[in-house]
Amino acid sequence: MQRYRNLEGHSGVTAYEVRDDGIRVEFNHDTVYLYTYASAGKRVIDKMKKLAGAGKGLSTYISRTVKDKFEKRS
Repeated sequence: MQRYRNLEGHSGVTAYEVRDDGIRVEFNHDTVYLYTYASAGKRVIDKMKKLAGAGKGLSTYISRTVKDKFEKRS
């Protein structure tokens, strides 16, 4: 997984991993959620990938838009 840059300084996201059909997001160095095209939709996942690469806005986007549309939590 790649460390999330957290440019705004207050994100719960600590790391992420981009996949062909989804993205894994780690929160608070603990829980990892897998979001996929099947669980959240291609448009949503592509936006998450863009935000992850930018290092800001990912946590807010997940809490406001994606919510519980994850495929797996570990």
